[in-house]
Parts: sequence; structure tokens; C-alpha cells
Amino acid sequence: MKPESSHTQGTIDTSRMSAGQRAALEMTEAARDERRNSGFAASLFFGEPDFGKVLPFPKQKVEDRDQGDAFLRRLRAVLDEHADPDAIDREGEIPDHLMDALARIGAFGIKIPIKYGGLGLSQTNYSRAAMLLGGRCGSLTALISAHQSIGVPQPLLTFGNEAQKEMFLPRCARGEVSAFALTESDVGSDPARMTTRAELAPDGEHYILNGEKLWCTNGTRASLIVVMARTPTKEKPHATTAFVVENDRPGVEVIHRCRFMGLRALYNGVIHFTNVMVPKSHIIGGEGRGLKVALTTLNTGRIALPAACTGLAKRCLEISNRWATSREQWGKPIGKHAAIADKLARMASGTLAMEAVTHYVSALVDADKNADVRLEAAIAKLWCTERAWDIANDTMQIRGGRGYETAESLEARNEPPDPVERLFRDARINTIFEGSSEIMRLFIAREAIDPHLRIGADVVNASLPVADRARAAVRAARFYAVWLPVKYVPRGIEGATSMHPALLPDMRAVEALSRKLARRLFYAMAMHGPSLERKQVLLGRFVDIGCELFVTSCLLGYVSMRSAGSDLSAPDVEQMVHLARYHARHSREKVRRLFHEAATADDDDAVAIAAEI
Repeated sequence: MKPESSHTQGTIDTSRMSAGQRAALEMTEAARDERRNSGFAASLFFGEPDFGKVLPFPKQKVEDRDQGDAFLRRLRAVLDEHADPDAIDREGEIPDHLMDALARIGAFGIKIPIKYGGLGLSQTNYSRAAMLLGGRCGSLTALISAHQSIGVPQPLLTFGNEAQKEMFLPRCARGEVSAFALTESDVGSDPARMTTRAELAPDGEHYILNGEKLWCTNGTRASLIVVMARTPTKEKPHATTAFVVENDRPGVEVIHRCRFMGLRALYNGVIHFTNVMVPKSHIIGGEGRGLKVALTTLNTGRIALPAACTGLAKRCLEISNRWATSREQWGKPIGKHAAIADKLARMASGTLAMEAVTHYVSALVDADKNADVRLEAAIAKLWCTERAWDIANDTMQIRGGRGYETAESLEARNEPPDPVERLFRDARINTIFEGSSEIMRLFIAREAIDPHLRIGADVVNASLPVADRARAAVRAARFYAVWLPVKYVPRGIEGATSMHPALLPDMRAVEALSRKLARRLFYAMAMHGPSLERKQVLLGRFVDIGCELFVTSCLLGYVSMRSAGSDLSAPDVEQMVHLARYHARHSREKVRRLFHEAATADDDDAVAIAAEI
């Protein structure tokens, strides 16, 4: 049961917020996707899992896969011949000969349509390329993915007009690097405080851009930058606009190249804009729609991160497996000791789950370029980046001192130069950039409770007349009088016939836990009312439960798809099924723990202690 249109007029009460909080919330709400989120992830949070959206699991078409295979062969050959990831890490530079070789095979225009000089490959094949890169070199992965996922290509493909596409996309496809500039020194996830401004020039044909952007990935090497700037009007004092800015324009200055713990060849810096004349024709998506452009671009762009993390996890698993079978302690390989075996099992099942999630979210985009994937992409980003960090950390522990030692030092001692130390450093940033884990949890929570806000927000909105609130209360009571009891009744699994029979019980468990999640989320809203948005730790637990159910569903569907048409007793199929069941069992244990913590934890005490400190 979904909330009907007559119940979808709810708004968030901002009457008790400060001016800054209100401005930030109103900006973000205005830029949210106006469509009601109807994807599989949203249905899990609402207790009505639409398994028909994940079963049968979307399978890549043969022709599309062949095209991807051909490009991956060329990409692998270039990396083998021209890329020395440890030298790139050591020297902090990506050599020109590697950049040129990548440009020749079209690596800078993977998704750019052929008519603009790109390869025109699918999102799935783009993600497969990110997996390959993620297991090789983090700095190179960041450069190529930032260029295409959040740099000029993605926003132009989504919001650009034909003239802009013809002007800029061929340049990007040929190898000119692009960047994205949103963050400022005092502005991370609070766009209302942005200070970079663009004012209409006297000629009426240009904007004059002034300001400074921090942590602009690719910015120190880019020819083109997507810049977010305030363009205030009397009606919209916090309006923002997205501009394509050419880096060689007078007034554009790279004033600092940032250096980091990992990704040491990242071309990331501080970019200053002084009276930069930007043509109105370089505005993406229209004046005042910049935040919409940024948020939508990030939604699709985030898919590259779980893909790259999957590649990193596969590399870590390969290194760990090889070491666990060759290194002996106390008379047997360390992989046969329970403590190490437990790590290897979790790493293997987690890596397969990451692969399943990446393929699912990529398939959503391939099925519909305008698909609303904001919730699925956010979950994929959150879960896969955190799991990749766990896997990198476990790899470091399994390798011991050899994990902590650099590949260069290992090679000097005639040992295999496994780059665990570099992979470990490079993995750490993934839970921070393009939306930190904390921000992702808040974003997902907002989307998860959106159906309830549409139904009941007017009931507790102090800014509305009493009569309006009373009518809203009656509508909400009628809806939940039917909705809540149904959440105690098991539902069927649509598409169950496409599943491997051994995995069906695990999917039924997902369905039951989804209903429980919906009930508990409703009770929390009823108990806390408007103050629930301040219960960030509680909401975070509900988000983590929903993420676990989403990931498990993707994994069960993915393994069922992979096993279809195969000999169900074949060793590789049996192994995948075993891994999927192992993951599902441990995921349920985590969900039960999170439910217990949500019911018993005193998060207010933590806030009080923090204040005392």
C-alpha cells in the first residue's frame, strides 16, 4: 500500500529552525527530485519490498557485454604497458605517455555518445572499467572517474543543450580533463553558506564569477571545470547556478595543489576565480538550477565509487588468498586457522555482494538514462565504500608486517611486491568524498521517511492552521489504520521462480525484516515526531538495516541469475551459492543487533557526554 496523492502534500516544519538551518533545508528540499522514489530500495524501507524490481536480476545483453569486453582488453593492455601504479604513487604524477595512451583508446569518453567522439558504452561497462582500474591504481581511477562521473560529461549528458554537447563533449572524449567544483573552505554539505558568486555582467551576455573552491578533484590538470556559484535574486536569495568554466580564462588561478595520505597523484587543488567572464551559454540546466544539477550529477556519479571499491576488494582478496595458502604457521597454512579463515570468508562474500550491488545499480541506469537512482546509488556508495575499507584493513592484518611494508621495499628484498600499504591508504578516502558516510546516512534517512512525511508531516507542522492539522491527522489515521496491521502479514516473493531454490529462504527472511523495519520506523516517528530528524544515530541504525536488506537482495538475485542455465551442482555455482547464504546469514545477525541497539541504546547520553568533553 502506497500513500495516495491526496496524502502527499506534507512539508517539513521549519518554524523552530534557525535562519541558517531553514535556508539550508529549503535549498536542499527545493533541489530534491520531485518524483516519488518508487525504486526497490524505497520499497524495503516502506515494508512492501517490490522484488519484481530485482527478480529476475537484470542480465547484461550479450552484445553490450562483448563491447565492454573489447574495451576492457584495450584498457588492460594500456595499463600493463604504460602504468606503474607504485611509481605514480611515489612520484605523485600520472605520466603524459599514460594519459595519451588512455586517450587513444577512448578511456576519457567511455559513456560519451559516438556522435560526440566517445565510445558510447553503457553504464555497466563503465562500471566494469572502474572495477579494473580500482584494483590497479587509485589515483588513476579517481582522475578518470571524476572526469566522467562528476566532471563536464555527466551533467552535460543529463542537463546540457545540444550546442553545449557539441562544444564540450568532443574535447572531453579526446582526453581534455574536466573537474567539478562545489566544496569551499567553510562549506561542505551546506550549500546555503556558499560564497562563490556569479553576477550578470553589464553586457547581459556574461556572468562575472568570483570566489574560491577547495578540493577540486582534477582541478589542477583540468581544461574544463563545472563550477557551482550563487546567483541570488530577490525571489531566490540562495539560488545557485552551474557553469562550465574554461581553465585558461583570465582570472582562473590554481593557487594550491593539495596532497593527501593516499591517492598521491590526485590532481586536487584550490581554485580561485577573480572576475572571470563566463558566457551565459555556458550555464548548465538553466539559471538557478545549479544545486539540482549538482545533486543529480552526484547521484549517478556515485556509482563509480562502489565499482572502483569492488575492484580494490577483488585485488585485496586475491593477495590475501595467495598469502593465506602459501604462508605456514604452526604446521599448516594460515588460511586454515579459524581466525584467518573467518576474515577470508567475510572478504569473499562481501566482495561478491559489492559486485552484485554495482551491477544492479548500473543496470538501472542502462534501462532508463533518466531513472531515479538516488537512493540505490547512495546505498551502494555507503555500503561498498565501508565494506572495501574493512576488506583493505583485513588484508593489512592478514599480511602482517608485509602488508605495512611498501611494495618498493618488498621488491628490494626479493619478495612479491604486493601493494597492500598503497591500497590501504588509497581505500581510506572512499568513505569521505562524494558524500561522507555520515552524510549518506542522513540523505538515505530523508528518502526513507519521505512516504511518511507525505502522509503525516502536516499533523505536526506548527506553521499550519489548527484546522488543517486536524484534517491531516484524520487522513493519516485512516491510512495507518490499514497500513500498519498489514505490516505483520507475510507477503509473497514476486519473481521467486527465477531464484536458485537454495536462496529462496534467505529472500523470505529479507521480506520479513523489511516489514519489521517499516514498523519500527513508523513507531520511531510516532514517538519522536519532528525531533526524529535530530536522532541521527537512531536513524543511522535504521538506514544500516535497510542497506543490509538491499545488498542481500541484490546478492541473492545476482547469484540466482549467474546460476541460471548452469549445472546447479557445478563447483563454481555451489561456491557462489555458499557465499551468498553465508553473507545473508551474517547480514541477518547484524540486522538483529541493529534492531536491538535501536530499542535499547541511549544516544542522548552520548550527546551529553560530548557536550561535557
